[in-house]
Amino acid sequence: MALARARRSESGFNYWPGFVDALSTLVLSIVFLLSVFLVVQFFLSQEVTGKDKALEQLNAKIAQLNDLLSLEKLGKITLDDQLAQLRAGLAAAEGERDRIKGLYEGLSGAGDAQGRANELNKALESEKAVSSRALAQIEVLNQQISALRRQLAALEEALEASEKRDKESQGRIADLGQRLNVALAQRVQELSRYRSEFFGRLRAILGNRPDIRIVGDRFVFQSEVFFDTGQAVLLPEGRSELDKLATALIDLDKQIPSEIGWVLRVDGHTDMRPINSPLFKSNWELSSARAISVVQYLVFLGVPAQRLVAAGFAEFQPLDSAPNEDAYKRNRRIELKLTER
Repeated sequence: MALARARRSESGFNYWPGFVDALSTLVLSIVFLLSVFLVVQFFLSQEVTGKDKALEQLNAKIAQLNDLLSLEKLGKITLDDQLAQLRAGLAAAEGERDRIKGLYEGLSGAGDAQGRANELNKALESEKAVSSRALAQIEVLNQQISALRRQLAALEEALEASEKRDKESQGRIADLGQRLNVALAQRVQELSRYRSEFFGRLRAILGNRPDIRIVGDRFVFQSEVFFDTGQAVLLPEGRSELDKLATALIDLDKQIPSEIGWVLRVDGHTDMRPINSPLFKSNWELSSARAISVVQYLVFLGVPAQRLVAAGFAEFQPLDSAPNEDAYKRNRRIELKLTER
């Protein structure tokens, strides 16, 4: 009879439910978009952190290569200096050889200078030996310089390859972030559409009852619909309402694509007055037990268990903080929220 009087009292056309529906849908979309944005930022920060570590390692290798290149260049300069000194010594030796040879030729016609010529000949042979050793050292130095040049060319090629890989990595990171943003935006749009359809169907199924209302992005049932005071056993009237809800959830599970990880979260709340009964030592236990009872009954009706979450909030999330009976009644509630896993 109370339900009939409530329905007769609201027989007049009322714009308020429509306005609340539109406003709650808007708020729901904004909150969900912000949540998804935070998730995207988290994953992107993880990805960028991993890439930064790889880039730091690559930069360290490049620094080592640069140090090696500097050492090789310094060694090349030293070898060039040695080569210049050897070439100068060779030129001086050849000049001395030519001078001695001229003296030898000038004295070769004089018989009394035969001994002097022999000495000069020995000196010439000695200078030739020195010149041969200098030429051998010059050849070795030329080979070392060629090897250093090849190493320098290899190091420069490695540096160019490292820079190219760095640019490619940055491009892949940017492309990954863009694709992730697009995919998450599509997920948000799809889940928002299914949530809107689900809420609309629930409103049609549950009717316009004063003990069932919408608060933000969730349906709110007064605890008295499901449970007696201080109890967590479902009442027949509560089971009847959950029968309707289970039908809508089973249909929704068939419609939403499997890749969208959605769940229905069932939240239990109590009023601020503490409880200490043989069954429940605290409001934590009472609120959690009530949420679990609702979830277990929905599973019994055929709702997939992986699509349900039970949570107990005790008295710590009140809708009304006033210390009176009306506030206590509002705060004793079961909330249903369709969200992502």
